[in-house]
Amino acid sequence: MKYERILLKLSGEALMGNRQYGIDNDRLKEYAAEIKKVVDIGCQVAIVIGGGNIFRGLAGAATGMDRVQGDYMGMLATVINGMALQGALEDAGIFTRLQSAIEMDKVAEPFIKRKAVRHLEKGRVVIFGAGTGNPYFTTDTAATLRAIEIDADVILKGTRVDGIYDSDPEKNSDAVKYHSLTYSEVYEKDLKVMDMTAFTLSRENNLPIIVFDMNKEGNLLKVVQGETIGTLVNL
Repeated sequence: MKYERILLKLSGEALMGNRQYGIDNDRLKEYAAEIKKVVDIGCQVAIVIGGGNIFRGLAGAATGMDRVQGDYMGMLATVINGMALQGALEDAGIFTRLQSAIEMDKVAEPFIKRKAVRHLEKGRVVIFGAGTGNPYFTTDTAATLRAIEIDADVILKGTRVDGIYDSDPEKNSDAVKYHSLTYSEVYEKDLKVMDMTAFTLSRENNLPIIVFDMNKEGNLLKVVQGETIGTLVNL
């Protein structure tokens, strides 16, 4: 096992499966099964999920909604997704804790770094909801911030493509995949790995990022075990 403590970043859209919106229970079960494989070998897993399958603050702002109000609505959407994933993980026999950056004690613990680390040490999967708790920050930034706080070894960004390309591989069949990149190369090539705040945080704290296809069975386990899957961004 190459990585003993990981921060897994999932997009809200990933939970839609083949639906147009909302949450696909079959996709939840698939993700729970993949996460269980790495938990069973002793890997400590923390997770941050986006909320784009339910509501995205930027989309609301684009239609005239107050940006701050929209961002808080997006944060609540991430808690809904966190609750859904928590249920799927517990159905798979995995102990979990959902922590929220916005206090809502009926459904989640408040985020407390020491408690989060203790849960991880006890083998529980910790899901971080409500982003950073502040508007104008994405869940990419929340994922990077939480990874740094809990001293994760790596951020694993699970997507529907198998790494970082020089252009969108879903639109350009000639797109070239990068197997590894430095932080400087990502800047120079203007590659969209994460938003700039999240990426800068990762770079300043020397926190590697691996972008990989989460929808391919066994990939998460392979990454944790050190196999060359996806694209590694590091110094």
